[in-house]
Amino acid sequence: MELLRQLFGPSKKEIWRLLSERIGGEFIDGGWFGKDQVVVCHKEWTIILDTYVVHTNNAHIRYTRMRAPYINKDGFRFTIFRRNFFSDIATFFGMEDIETGTDEEFDYDFVIKGNDDYKLWKFFSNERIRTIIKQLEQVKITVHKATSDAIISPYPKNVDELEFKVRGVIKDIEQLQLLFDLFAEMLDHLCHIGAAYEDDPALKNYYS
Repeated sequence: MELLRQLFGPSKKEIWRLLSERIGGEFIDGGWFGKDQVVVCHKEWTIILDTYVVHTNNAHIRYTRMRAPYINKDGFRFTIFRRNFFSDIATFFGMEDIETGTDEEFDYDFVIKGNDDYKLWKFFSNERIRTIIKQLEQVKITVHKATSDAIISPYPKNVDELEFKVRGVIKDIEQLQLLFDLFAEMLDHLCHIGAAYEDDPALKNYYS
């Protein structure tokens, strides 16, 4: 084990456990067959970091994801990811790409899609959100219907989730801490622009 550690560095478990201590969260050891998780409470929201595997064409592809369910006040949804060659082609052929108009470099580096242009402008006018996103090596963040590992979802119909998802296992503790900081800022700002309620999404359904 020590030789492997010297060759490949600290394991994901070691790094994620250290991360949980650093940010005041809880590390849940999934053992051999379960999923390791880092769970952090920010106000009434729960932010969850884990990995999952997609089976396709006889291959097993592992993804790192972060999720935070919240009560969506007005149905505002968006997706943001780093611009690349393929996204440029898709944009050329008509894929949506909204510019915030607040940060030329940010608009150039990232593709943004959403269902409310004004809310997108208000949301990404937040300088701290833009600053953290720029520091992330990989970016794919979206808002969609909240999901659960349980067979029956504990979430009401009006609950969406903020999700970060990228291919591979992230073991860079600084990048992971930035992600938690970003999610906390995003959740706060969703409330600030009137797109979310600051309530526990698993317990309250007063706003459907």
